[in-house]
Amino acid sequence: MTITTHHHHQPSRLGLSPPPKLKIAILLNSYRSPFIAEIRDSYTRSIGAVSPESHLSFFYPADHYGNDSLAFPDPELFDLIVVGGGNADPRKKHAWILRVHKFILDVVAHHPRKKIVGICWGHQTISMLFGGEIVDMDVPELGVTESKLTPSGTQFFSAIGQGGILRLQQHHRRAVGTPPRGFHELLAGNQSFLSHNNSILTFQGHPEKDARCAKLRIGDAMRWFGVELGDHAAMGRIQRDMERQHDGHEVWGRVLEWVREKGSGVGMMDHHSVHGGGMHL
Repeated sequence: MTITTHHHHQPSRLGLSPPPKLKIAILLNSYRSPFIAEIRDSYTRSIGAVSPESHLSFFYPADHYGNDSLAFPDPELFDLIVVGGGNADPRKKHAWILRVHKFILDVVAHHPRKKIVGICWGHQTISMLFGGEIVDMDVPELGVTESKLTPSGTQFFSAIGQGGILRLQQHHRRAVGTPPRGFHELLAGNQSFLSHNNSILTFQGHPEKDARCAKLRIGDAMRWFGVELGDHAAMGRIQRDMERQHDGHEVWGRVLEWVREKGSGVGMMDHHSVHGGGMHL
């Protein structure tokens, strides 16, 4: 069944009108992951920290193939759709991955003002659908890293990103090598994009992950870096990287502010660009 998390509204102590309650649909794209409940809880903690009035509903495209009510949200019912991380290569042609592609493109085509956020796997998938290239990394990223804001990113994240950088949890061995068409780069190195029509925002990093969630996958250091389980010094360094201060809450605050903004354009991604832009379907 679809799991919906409801947070009770806490009245403003300043007597100001509370922000509108947002309905957020989150697609968890991990196939049979043993950590799916912990990943879901991390979203609840991180978004709840900045927007306790928001309603979160979770969907599972990889594990509920053939059951659309559990795999995909009705875009009409939500203010924001989050295409989250996953544990499969987004370049693969598995049936459920192709259905995620179709869902994203249908939302863009038929609900062009709907706000979409792509995270990690979602960032790569959206980039690929709009002409970007996904590449295997020589050195994967694991733990909190710093990404430099571009001029567009400095403007978008004007209230955060001290020193011209954002710090986010990373957990990926693939990256966007060639950027998608119709997007501004917000973080250098193809780490974040915003569509020209202001409706799609993507991050390679994980604003939803805290150290508690990140450390569930610390074992990937053995596969990715050849670290031995008994190498306490190396494992300790990676664990400390996961425990570093990050800007996840601040990023979510800006994302939800962006969702509430009015005036998203619809001209930059027309029918031709959605269905004829060299996408990998």
